[in-house]
Amino acid sequence: MTLTSQSIFEAGSPQAEHIRSLTYGFILAALAILFLVVGLTIYIVIKFRAKDDTKEPRQTTGNRTLEIGMVGVPLLLVVGFFFWSLNTMSSGMPDHEHQKPDIIITGHQWWWQAVYPGTNATAANEIHLPVGRKILMQLNSADVIHDWWVPALGGKMDMIPGVENYLWVTINKTGIYEGSCSEFCGQQHAWMRIKVVAQAEKDYNKWLIEHTRAANLPTDPLARTGQALFAKASCSNCHRISGTDAMGTEGPDLTHFGSRQTMLTGLMDNTPENINRWLTDPQKVKPGAHMPRFIFGPDSVRALTAYLKQLK
Repeated sequence: MTLTSQSIFEAGSPQAEHIRSLTYGFILAALAILFLVVGLTIYIVIKFRAKDDTKEPRQTTGNRTLEIGMVGVPLLLVVGFFFWSLNTMSSGMPDHEHQKPDIIITGHQWWWQAVYPGTNATAANEIHLPVGRKILMQLNSADVIHDWWVPALGGKMDMIPGVENYLWVTINKTGIYEGSCSEFCGQQHAWMRIKVVAQAEKDYNKWLIEHTRAANLPTDPLARTGQALFAKASCSNCHRISGTDAMGTEGPDLTHFGSRQTMLTGLMDNTPENINRWLTDPQKVKPGAHMPRFIFGPDSVRALTAYLKQLK
């Protein structure tokens, strides 16, 4: 899939296109004012430079036309941009009173949870959405204030504990859209990355069906050992794995962990080597993370890694 840069100028939705147009309007207006001020400054310096330093320059007052222009033009710009901004905001701010959300995204320190209402599908950190469909997103927070922002898909929205906020998004084309939490939320704020995987309707429905299924049962002995250790070491108190006794909600859902491209909200690729590093010493990999260090031995880490990688 194509990776879209994290920029408002590469709009991937109508909501983002409104923001891009408004931004271009601000830039053009600012450039026009800049060139006008610089041009007038140069003109005045040259035109009215003193011929005789001993005399005071001629004073001109009472130019009503000039005064009306100096006040009227900025006023028109402010009013015009005010209503343009309101229109841009309304394109992404839904009237949600009589509509159910298509996806509920919750910000945690420091990861994202995505629940798809009407299904048993739950995702963590990699958010899958269909293209060509207007999606209503409900944005919540489980702990502190977070801020959802994927520049290429539209506006940002605060995620406040106890408050449900909403955004519209209609993705134009398939690809991977990156974003980040835009409200400082603690030690690992910089690594609270967002990855939205936009898929064609058929591929999205296939992904959704796959993610409503229970986790794969391990087949090889090493992975079965890892499953037993996962339950014994109380990992299930924080993590959920559908189809097992693991029903925790404090940490990311791991039902289909092996299908994800990255781990730790984009901090590193999802490889056995990186999983091994993370399980060996979480605080060394991501300081401040809420994952405790269990002091697993090398054999236990290998078994847990084998179990997690086959969860697809």
